[in-house]
Amino acid sequence: MTEQPSSAQPPRTVLDAFGVDGIPVPLAGGQGRSVLVGGYVFKPVEGAEEEAAWAASLFEQVATGGGFRIPVPRRTVDGRSVVAGWTASEFLAGEPGPAGHWADVLSAGRAFHAALRGHPRPAFLQRRTHPWAVADRVAWGEEDVEVIGELVAPFRTLTHCRRPVPQDAAQLVHGDLTGNVLFAAVEPPAVIDFSPYWRPPLFAEAVVVADGLLWHDLPSGLLDGAADHADWQQMLLRALIFRLVAHSESAGRSGRIRPGEADRYAGATEVVVRRASQQP
Repeated sequence: MTEQPSSAQPPRTVLDAFGVDGIPVPLAGGQGRSVLVGGYVFKPVEGAEEEAAWAASLFEQVATGGGFRIPVPRRTVDGRSVVAGWTASEFLAGEPGPAGHWADVLSAGRAFHAALRGHPRPAFLQRRTHPWAVADRVAWGEEDVEVIGELVAPFRTLTHCRRPVPQDAAQLVHGDLTGNVLFAAVEPPAVIDFSPYWRPPLFAEAVVVADGLLWHDLPSGLLDGAADHADWQQMLLRALIFRLVAHSESAGRSGRIRPGEADRYAGATEVVVRRASQQP
């Protein structure tokens, strides 16, 4: 994690409740709102208190040691994991991927998802309305939206090529692994900033590959990372729809995205659709 400016800081009453003392230091991650205080990461979760409390309980149950680390939540003396819209968890050292660590990001994700297998689906998932939740449902054909004009063409191409795939392997997955796996020299990778979804783990891997196509220098071999799986190309299509719709929904009232972003989606769509059309 690296420092970056942030205007959000936990008030003294929150630090006291968690029994932590120190000067807040802004951190990258957590959408730029996380701060390090006394060896703990504080993150605001306004509007998502139920999810944050659930995630803390889940992380206390997940068995680590199988190829990944996760931050242990900190609780108050009276057992709370959320205080005035803030959570706290241990700080895990490491540098974020994915550059130079693409295969390791995917490997850590697989280990993490294996540890999550069998945990039940939380009820709040279907109630979420933030851009990424909407995008997830659209990607899987469970909701319809209109995307902003600059993204209409790739969106139509992707949805036209989408075909049904079974979801019998659906479970809890991390839907935003790409920049949320940390690497340290003598420690297993650390999985942070859990973004829960109920999808096949292969979809979470496809999101990493889609992110690489869109915003990173993805090693070409990773496009075929799970090519032996019959649904791999369809997962990639859904992953691009997921990112595209989230981008559109996040544009808000402006209805505009930064210059060049539409070209990114058009280029990634062309690559994925071409490969899907070549699949026997």
